[in-house]
Amino acid sequence: MADLDSLRTQIDDIDAQIFELFSERARVSDRIAEVKRAEGLRIYDPVRERAKILDAQARVPEDLATQGQILMELLMESSRKRQGAGERGATKLYEQMCAARAAAPELFPADAFVACQGMEGAYSQAAAERFFRRPQISFMKTFEGVFKAVEQGFCDVGVLPLENSAAGSVNKVFDLMMEHDFHIVRTTRIKVDHSLMALPGAALDGITDIYSHEQAISQCSAFFEAHPSITAHVCENTALAASIVASSGRTDCAALAAESCAELYGLSIIEPSVQNRDNNYTRFACIAKDLAIYPGADRTSLMIVLPHEPGSLYKVLAKFYALDINILKLESRPIPERDFEFMFYFDIECPVHAPAFDALMQTIGSVVQEVRYLGSYSEVV
Repeated sequence: MADLDSLRTQIDDIDAQIFELFSERARVSDRIAEVKRAEGLRIYDPVRERAKILDAQARVPEDLATQGQILMELLMESSRKRQGAGERGATKLYEQMCAARAAAPELFPADAFVACQGMEGAYSQAAAERFFRRPQISFMKTFEGVFKAVEQGFCDVGVLPLENSAAGSVNKVFDLMMEHDFHIVRTTRIKVDHSLMALPGAALDGITDIYSHEQAISQCSAFFEAHPSITAHVCENTALAASIVASSGRTDCAALAAESCAELYGLSIIEPSVQNRDNNYTRFACIAKDLAIYPGADRTSLMIVLPHEPGSLYKVLAKFYALDINILKLESRPIPERDFEFMFYFDIECPVHAPAFDALMQTIGSVVQEVRYLGSYSEVV
């Protein structure tokens, strides 16, 4: 039996041959690209790539067929990257990003006319005040109202919740993303503390009804399990819940809302911080109509539609892996009126000026059906 050192020497020799051939392949691939450009041919040839993948699977033992496919796909991806390949849409996408990067303002604005969903005391107001030192806030009844206020130019920017660390994504917002034109220019996280509040004189043992937003109710599920006789009522936001209780004249109802709402609406706090987890944050996005990339942008959001075929998601994930780009969030939502088709929302972590980011934006179109660039930004804490 061969010893470990001799086997490792064999592996090293084989690896040396592989990398020598890899370099030779890259040189030949560059010459192929020159010929294609001279003859006006597209770099990306999906028919040939499919044939090469099938051939790779056939050239190796059956138990290595999947690895052979992956290896060939990585080789072709490497060639496309060197050749500056990509679909026409990806080129436009790259040019759009480059133009915004070149025109980047020196500083994020200190003030703005901001659209928020909710009313005075809502968590979205706290997020707006985190983004801007002097925001002028216009409150909208719905998330769609925020999108429309930005889209139609009524407000400079909008503030919307994306996800909560305990309750997950705000699905309604992600669904509306597919219907509206906007760009993300910054994000932040706001610590969420849901306090139980009621009119002065109310006591916990007398409470029969609690009002709050559905996510707040979800985040306080342990409290409701401990008090099964209390009925939860969903309303549009936590600040509205506090307003409803304040105007009800009842001492048997309460609201789950931020502590600041108690003083704002003349309520007394019965129990502070009744959420399931103390480490409870909601992530908010600041959206604008026009694309703007501010200094320090190291996160990017993309909306991607993939071909309805095996391996389509893998090819996108493999691209991020090959470029060493970290995926912060991956969310899928059904596309309205398109049966069993999904939009994939990606948050990725990569400095906007990094070579890997350029490579991604130049080539992402070659492996997707549709791609929409929502913007590059930083997250303030």
